[in-house]
Amino acid sequence: MAVTLELLCAGAAQGLVGALQARFRALTGAAIHGRFGAVGAMKEALEAGAPCDVMVVTDAMVDALVAAGALRAGSRASLGRVRTAVAVRSGTPHPDVSTPESLRSALLAADAVYFPDPVRATAGIHFVSVLKQLGIEAELASRWRTFPNGATAMRELAASTSPQAIGCTQVTEIKYTEGVDLVALLPSQFELATVYTAAVAQRAAAPELAARFIALLAGAETQALRTDAGFEP
Repeated sequence: MAVTLELLCAGAAQGLVGALQARFRALTGAAIHGRFGAVGAMKEALEAGAPCDVMVVTDAMVDALVAAGALRAGSRASLGRVRTAVAVRSGTPHPDVSTPESLRSALLAADAVYFPDPVRATAGIHFVSVLKQLGIEAELASRWRTFPNGATAMRELAASTSPQAIGCTQVTEIKYTEGVDLVALLPSQFELATVYTAAVAQRAAAPELAARFIALLAGAETQALRTDAGFEP
């Protein structure tokens, strides 16, 4: 019987994992069953006992879970850092978001604002902080369109019929979603660059296979793929 590797993974790495599934199966014969979402939701799933061989979340969260004994310290490997950016539906104008003032204007002009969970998703938490700093959180609240993770938020943005919809999430989630365009990174004053790291779960049923997948996911062989996906060294 073929082995299935169980994965709890931040949405920022979902596209990368998907791109490597066939290669990993050809190398090992193992399938991958991935559960993807906000890092907070992935942590909750792990702590609730969900099957997990490999976990991919923020580097800071890996630190905490290693300290708690939930992940194996010597198994960790960084995939790189991912920045947060603005997106629009393909075929619609790209607003200027290069400065705080222009970003504020672009957001106020939008009739719907798509982004991930403002409580458990890294990009969603940060974006709400940006809205507060711009002084427009309350004004835009009725136009929020929030979803469990950035990938879902971007798919919904792509399907939106709102004439002036805009979105914000991590670059990798934008680049892997058909029907949305990457406009630009957030202005430097609001930059968020998040390092994502993979590690083997302490309770992994297939720890050696998990280590092989991490080596593929974070290794030199797939560096170009990670770069194309939006991961930076």
